[in-house]
Order: sequence, then structure tokens, then C-alpha cells
Amino acid sequence: MARLAQTAGLTDVQQEILSTVRDFVDKEIIPVATELEHRDEYPQEIVDGLKELGLFGLMIPEEYGGLGESLLTYALCVEEIARGWMSVSGIINTHFIVAYMLKQHGTQEQKEYFLPRMALGEVRGAFSMSEPALGSDVSAITSKAVKDGDEYVLNGQKMWLTNGGTSTLVAVLTRSDEGHPEGTAPHKSMTTFLVEKEPGFGEVRPGLTIPGKIDKMGYKGVDTTELIMDNLRIPANRVLGGSTGRGFYQMMDGVEVGRVNVAARGCGVAQRAFELGVSYAQQRHTFGKPIAQHQAIQFKLAEMATKVEAAHAMMVNAARKKDSGERNDLEAGMAKYLASEYCKEVVEDAFRIHGGYGFSKEYEIERLYREAPMLLIGEGTAEIQKMIIGRRLLEEYRFQG
Repeated sequence: MARLAQTAGLTDVQQEILSTVRDFVDKEIIPVATELEHRDEYPQEIVDGLKELGLFGLMIPEEYGGLGESLLTYALCVEEIARGWMSVSGIINTHFIVAYMLKQHGTQEQKEYFLPRMALGEVRGAFSMSEPALGSDVSAITSKAVKDGDEYVLNGQKMWLTNGGTSTLVAVLTRSDEGHPEGTAPHKSMTTFLVEKEPGFGEVRPGLTIPGKIDKMGYKGVDTTELIMDNLRIPANRVLGGSTGRGFYQMMDGVEVGRVNVAARGCGVAQRAFELGVSYAQQRHTFGKPIAQHQAIQFKLAEMATKVEAAHAMMVNAARKKDSGERNDLEAGMAKYLASEYCKEVVEDAFRIHGGYGFSKEYEIERLYREAPMLLIGEGTAEIQKMIIGRRLLEEYRFQG
């Protein structure tokens, strides 16, 4: 086991889970990741392996067939998986956020209906907030749900849906003015709908179309899509939690744990970049000695390792705070911001250590160089994180004049 990014105070069960996941990553993911990524191919065999390991039910309570583990255990597993290939952690993350939202906010019927099958990976989750003209302003969504008897009719276009094609259950945030008088704050007139669908592309159920995969610079393998609703009819019992107007809070709760997940991904990618950099620096010779013996390279390695260690510590702190039942939006925002920024910097330093070979598709660092930028914008941009952090700090340190 490497010296960096260790986590003190883990139970024997947590250590066993992590050891199993790391073994799976080293044997089943790292050897094939770059080839699959260059082909933009969905990693079906890897996903099947993760199902067998029980990772799709990692945080789902035992009463619903899951492992009932903590956010910390989950985040440490994500860190290991992202170290192998970040796209695979994305396949799990959206599933996990929907399962978490169901566990925290779902009706008893919704939990009993979905969670056991989600724990097995039979039902695969995705969630949808963003829209084409939206960016970071979630309160400005225009997708609309209108009550019609015992159903709601949904219309609108959603964007940046991770697992849009492969998922069978999508948590969709729309505006629903029913029961909310004119002038109600935008975030108080939103509702989350649990939309079941067939996997695939095209019209996946009447009124619901998944047009196809968006071609991306990195983060390949996982399918990122649009979602178009055209008079999509959803029964009232598929409103998350059973009542309208709670969607914004439900989604923000899910995104909060999602930010810990993105921080964990940043930690995993940074670890892998450090491993590649420190290994290459000992193999590559210039001026008669390995480049690792040049002070300039040692300085880079020292900076990279320190960033890996710091990001890991902040991510672990944010996860433990949420597990303790405390509000963790400040810690999650800080961890996501720091881990994603440090990940970008560590990857770039590893890229520089590789010299010209870092630009070659034969070397793994080329893939990491294209993957790291997604973490700067996923689950809220760095600028959004800094806004959240700043507001929370002003709450905590209010001037008592």
C-alpha cells in the first residue's frame, strides 16, 4: 500500500471493502481503461464486476438489500475507482445520488419499490437538473409539470445527463406551480419526479426522448445526454416524497453528497497522476541520470504529493461530517474546490514530467489530462463553490458590531 492518502480510524470491514476495490481496479480497470476510453466504449464488463462486488448498493440500507455503509466508505471506494478510470466512478455516482435521495426523501412505497432493485444494480439511476440555457442558475429552470387528474404532464429539455442512455430511473427536477401562489420564490416551486424508462436512445417511453450521446473531450465511455420531455405523463405517486415544492431542497441534498464524490474523484485522479509521474521520473534518464535525481523534478514531486495528501484529508473530513449528521455544505464545497483544482495541477505536473511522451496517446497521462477539467465544472463550478464557501463563512463569522 502506498504511503500517501491513507485514512486513519477505518474499521476492519471498511479496510476489507477498500482492499477488494483496489484489487479490482488494479486488475480489471487500469489495464483496459485507456483503450476503452479512446474508443469511447461503455465499460460493460467493468460495470458487471462492480455489480458483483455489491457497489451499486454500498450506501443503500441493509433492510433494502444494500450494504448500509457510510458516505466515507463510499467516497474512499470512489477515490480508488477514479484512480483507475474516472468515467467508471461517474457511472456509479449518479446512481448513488438517486438512491441517496430516495433513502432520505422518498415515501415508504417509493423506497420499497426502487431501493432493493437499485442495490442489485438492476435499476440504474440518473438525475437531471441542468438545462441548455441554465448553467449554474438552477432556480431559473423552465421545464414544467402541470397536474392533470392523477397524473402530471411534463414538458421541457434537460441537459448534461450522466448515464442518460444506460439508466432506467431518472430523478428529474421541474417547475410545478400547483399549490404555490404567484410570487412564490422560484426554489419553492420545484418538484423532483421519479421517471422510469427503458435503457437506450431515441423515444424510451411515450413523451420521453434521449437523443444520443454528446461527444466530449474527456470523460468518455460514460454516456452524457440530453433529455426531452414532450407531454410526458407521470403518475402522482412518482413525485419524490409525495408532495410538490420540495424538489430544490431534495436535489441540493443530493448534490451535497455528490460534491464529496467529485472531491473523491479528484483525489483518485491526482493519485494516479502522481503514481505515473514518480514512476516515469525514475525510468527516464537525462544528462546521465534519472530525471528524478534532478532537483527541479524532485520539487515537482514534492508539490504533487503534498497536494494529493491535502485533498484527501479535506475529502475525508467532509464525508465524516455528513456521516455524523451535521451540515457539511462548507466542508463539501471546500473539498470539491480544492480537490478539483489540485487534481488539475498534479495532472499537469505529471504531464510535464513525461515531456513529449505525455502528448502521446500511448501514455496514460494523456487520458488523465483530458479527464481532469470535467472535475472543475461537475457538481458546481469552482466559482459556485467559492460563493457557497464565502456565504457560509460570513454566517459563521458574522461581525458582532
